Amino acid sequence: QVQLEESGGGLVQAGDSVRLSCAASGRTFAFSLYAMGWFRQAPGKEREFVATINWSGASTAYTDSVKGRFTISRDDAKNTVYLQMNNAKPEDTAVYYCAAGRMWGVAATQRQEFASWGRGTQVTVSS
Repeated sequence: QVQLEESGGGLVQAGDSVRLSCAASGRTFAFSLYAMGWFRQAPGKEREFVATINWSGASTAYTDSVKGRFTISRDDAKNTVYLQMNNAKPEDTAVYYCAAGRMWGVAATQRQEFASWGRGTQVTVSS
């Protein structure tokens, strides 16, 4: 059983930076063996892929709209994955969810590849 807890959301101005964190835990959970990801869901829309990082940290993937602005990273010593959001835009407004999946290979991008999810943290970007 994997527990994921997001933090760092809130209200920011367009152009600002914000960093989301996701702390992972579990009785037999080995963070370093898991791919991690961030997805988001805006009101009335489907949950969508934002950024993912594979188990080793050597592979990352981003949706086109955040490339060059967002950076995903992981700290295996802290069992934590981060999403650094720079130059935030109003269209980034959504609930951001952390996800974990036991898989090898390059960074995955599909929701169904991630078995564990956090409860989400709201990010609101005002113009």
